[in-house]
Amino acid sequence: MGKLIVVPTPIGNLKDITLRALEVLKEADLILAEDTRQTAKLLRHYEIATPTRSYHQHNEHKVTDAIVDQLKADITYALVSDAGTPAISDPGFLLVRACTEANIEVECLPGATAFVPALVKSGIPCDQFLYLGFLPQKKGRQTRMQEIAEETRTMVCYESPHRLMKALDQLQEFCGPDRLISVSREISKLHEETLTKPVSELIAHFTETPPRGEFVMVISGKT
Repeated sequence: MGKLIVVPTPIGNLKDITLRALEVLKEADLILAEDTRQTAKLLRHYEIATPTRSYHQHNEHKVTDAIVDQLKADITYALVSDAGTPAISDPGFLLVRACTEANIEVECLPGATAFVPALVKSGIPCDQFLYLGFLPQKKGRQTRMQEIAEETRTMVCYESPHRLMKALDQLQEFCGPDRLISVSREISKLHEETLTKPVSELIAHFTETPPRGEFVMVISGKT
């Protein structure tokens, strides 16, 4: 049997990758990449010549079985996403599940995940938290907001700059203007920024300063 190794990649600064991850990327027989063009930048930077193949949300249902069949031979595939840890709001879960069902060894390296630094530096309690991924865009969004309003644990979710204001407006509607929320953007990049304020103050801030970059929101629980 072969092996699938899940490899976290930098979410911003290219130095945010472990020596072990670089070793795996060099020695793997193939790298399965969410976007081969994005992964190529990382591989060029570290002079890694391992071949890549696309594995993303638009083809994973079609190619997962074939990849599992290939992994039944004595080979090693590395799985990467564009940034961070695969399967955390990125493609990867289907392949990992299929491999475990086929008794193919799966290894996951520790490494970058955007919500962890955002949570830690938010100043909001992080001894217990609920990870929500991306908020539903349409179906189920009202229900999710109602759940957030009643949840007592800290919650973490991702949001795009185009939908951030809508999310903040709805959080104020359901949770009230004083609910404490932390928003972090461009983590580990040049323009990294974190703001921890009542939701009403965040709305005022982003009304004056249009949001840019990908955001992690840390929402305090109901008290």
